[in-house]
Amino acid sequence: MSVHITESDKTRLKHLVSEGVRVKQEVDSLNEGLKETVKAISEELDLKPSLLNKAIRIAYKGDLRVHTDELEDIEMILSAIGMRV
Repeated sequence: MSVHITESDKTRLKHLVSEGVRVKQEVDSLNEGLKETVKAISEELDLKPSLLNKAIRIAYKGDLRVHTDELEDIEMILSAIGMRV
């Protein structure tokens, strides 16, 4: 594949890559801060960090209904096979 890249294209690509790296570093930093906050609050409230992370993910995606539907299906299956729920 042969692509002709002009000086203007090179400038735009350099800017894109530079900004992309900066954004990725910022996201990594924010994720690390969130991880530390979740850990601290989970310890304070005696909750599993994974539970808080799941709550955050569900709130972010706005898909609580999907999870409640899945849980209802699981409860139905377990009840059908005689397992206590």
